Amino acid sequence: MKYAYFPGCSLKSSGRAFEESMLKLFAHLEIELEELDDWNCCGATAYMSVDETSAAALAARNLALAEKMALPLAVPCAGCYGVLRKSAHLQKDYPAIQKQVKDGLTAIGLSYTGAQEIKHPLQILAQDLGPKAMRSKVKKPLKGLKVACYYGCKLVRPEAPFDNQHDPQTMETLLKGVGARVVDFPMKTACCGGSLTGTIPDVGLELSWAILHDAHRREADVIATACPLCQFNLECYQEDIQEKHPDLKPIPVVYFTQLMGIAMGLSPEDMALHRQVVPLTPILQEKGILDSGAAKKSPPRQEHDA
Repeated sequence: MKYAYFPGCSLKSSGRAFEESMLKLFAHLEIELEELDDWNCCGATAYMSVDETSAAALAARNLALAEKMALPLAVPCAGCYGVLRKSAHLQKDYPAIQKQVKDGLTAIGLSYTGAQEIKHPLQILAQDLGPKAMRSKVKKPLKGLKVACYYGCKLVRPEAPFDNQHDPQTMETLLKGVGARVVDFPMKTACCGGSLTGTIPDVGLELSWAILHDAHRREADVIATACPLCQFNLECYQEDIQEKHPDLKPIPVVYFTQLMGIAMGLSPEDMALHRQVVPLTPILQEKGILDSGAAKKSPPRQEHDA
């Protein structure tokens, strides 16, 4: 299986653990990703509310690059995934926007017809590859590890073709398939605060606290996510949240790809566990999933990039 790959800005900076673990995991599963040449920022989520047509055109340039490759497009970042899908939707359903975008792409020698699919890695693993193929590669089942699966508010909304918008289950299915014990987690699609942690922190941090608190209440060992912004907010602001909620205990927040890779015998270094602010390795050792020497084989934790 082969896909065009749009990393987006986050996976080259604060979300590097997502990219590094996903690339290693996909290579292990014989899924080939070819990064788009000269891709550009999708405009994130804010640009659509400022200038919808220009935002659609900016995102459409990436779609046009993928269409030239004649491959389905893999998009890991929840924000990028939503923006690229929205751009495709606007061009399909609104002729005036379609014409303006088409004219802009033509001016730079590109075209976009909407022929190729836009897929999230969760969809690729669950539907294109399938749980059965992955289970055959499990070497270190995540037995005894209690995981709260957190999608965030963006990934499956307004609609995602691979899961339910209100009660998604794809991540749960994949992690159960590699041996994890998935806890019931109603906060799975609640907002983590998004950019409010940097603009109105009192509000943003409370939203993140609600998710972390509920994960603890349900006795989760770790939170698994698929969104770089959610991962950053939930992990990196825990000390700030503890200033108001001193009873909050640290909890690791990792990408689902990192957990799956560990279950398939890939190393903590390959899964970028050294990038975690709240370490997961000690918990994996306690559960007998990793041996006591695993941490020594990994480089020291690196700070998140700006």
